[in-house]
Amino acid sequence: MRLERPSLKWEKEHIAYMKEWDEDRMTPSSFQLQEGIPYELYLEELAAKEAGLGNRMLSTNYFLVDNDERIVGMVNIRHGLNDYLRQVGGHIGYGIRPSERRKGYATYLLSEALHITDELGIRSVLVTCNEDNIGSAAVIVNNGGVEDESFTEPHGNVVRRFWIKR
Repeated sequence: MRLERPSLKWEKEHIAYMKEWDEDRMTPSSFQLQEGIPYELYLEELAAKEAGLGNRMLSTNYFLVDNDERIVGMVNIRHGLNDYLRQVGGHIGYGIRPSERRKGYATYLLSEALHITDELGIRSVLVTCNEDNIGSAAVIVNNGGVEDESFTEPHGNVVRRFWIKR
């Protein structure tokens, strides 16, 4: 298992991952592909987002790739927090391919992402999940997460917020 930066090399595998996704919105959303947009353009837009353009937070994105060169997970690491990220998104957003869930990959992916936040000098890392995502909450706790006050979005979704001290 290793982290890989998005590149043209991963286009077909990224598309296959998207086809398997079981929700309307990709998690993390930075990996959402739009139909009809060339992958090269997606990568350019991702680079602009990572650079903080358009009022975005500086960020870095990675694929979690297994030994068979298959993307099993994706992670977006935000280098800081704005008001929205402080309430809903946190420093780290991650997702695991539906066919690869419940195999320990999320715990591993979050652990690897925390090594990167260490390198960035982030000593108090916020990680969030929806209230009904019991598996993700367990992953966060397994990586040292301590639950803070939840946040309720305007449409009623409850976001659980966890801090991981490094």
